[in-house]
Amino acid sequence: MNAANRDGEDLGARHPDGLWVGRADPSDWAALADIDSVAAAGDTARRDSVRRWCAEETVLVARDASEPLGYAVLEYGFFEQGFVTMLMVAPGARRRGVGARLLAAVEAACATEKLFTSTNASNHPMQLLLRRSGWLPAGLLHGLDEGDPELFYRSTGVRPRAGTGPGA
Repeated sequence: MNAANRDGEDLGARHPDGLWVGRADPSDWAALADIDSVAAAGDTARRDSVRRWCAEETVLVARDASEPLGYAVLEYGFFEQGFVTMLMVAPGARRRGVGARLLAAVEAACATEKLFTSTNASNHPMQLLLRRSGWLPAGLLHGLDEGDPELFYRSTGVRPRAGTGPGA
């Protein structure tokens, strides 16, 4: 099943570079868990989360012609605004634009006027990706991971539309 943005445009169109971004199917969970470095290392809670996210149809997946290269989870439980709960790119596909394409697809699919995400202060590659993609710092939270504060960011690429979002 392909995702559509707020204007009904298909997000599942193949880009000239061969990368395709679209909605993950519930049956994709195992392949996505295999490219998730935390789940692949044996974290059963993460595997369960990947399965749940796919079943809830909150996952956008980036693929090339043969396999998934990354995924992003878009949920609406953060003050009823869009929140990128997870962005994961397969280790072998990193620094090839997959993360940026996933962020752009999430911005296009987001049904609320605001979109946020967070990352640990120690996750410098994610911070760089967010800055390069135009996301702005939105706050800091201590205490989730001891000694590694959580940095929050807000997207500048979401455009509000009347009549969309949770409860519309």
